[in-house]
Amino acid sequence: MAEYNNCVDFLTVIADRKLKEEIVKLLLDSRGHLIDVVYAKGSVQSGYFKDMLGLVPEEKKVLITCLIAGNLSDQLLEQLVLKFNFDKPNTGIAFAVPVEKLSV
Repeated sequence: MAEYNNCVDFLTVIADRKLKEEIVKLLLDSRGHLIDVVYAKGSVQSGYFKDMLGLVPEEKKVLITCLIAGNLSDQLLEQLVLKFNFDKPNTGIAFAVPVEKLSV
């Protein structure tokens, strides 16, 4: 079995459903593989913590996962900040986790 030096990352993105098509296109353009889309419901409740953190309850979410080359993860996360303002509250969450071994 050949040994690979390139790292593969498992990317997770949680965003508003209306951004689904644009985010999936960005993932495809960034050479994302095995893209999976799941519709979800936000869990932020109205009340003290919402007011304290400035969160607005948003129910319609999308959870998108994919595999991406590890050397492309930082660029992709930066694009999510630039194009979709993921650095602002109530916009989206994205993170990448390295995958060290894949089963064949």
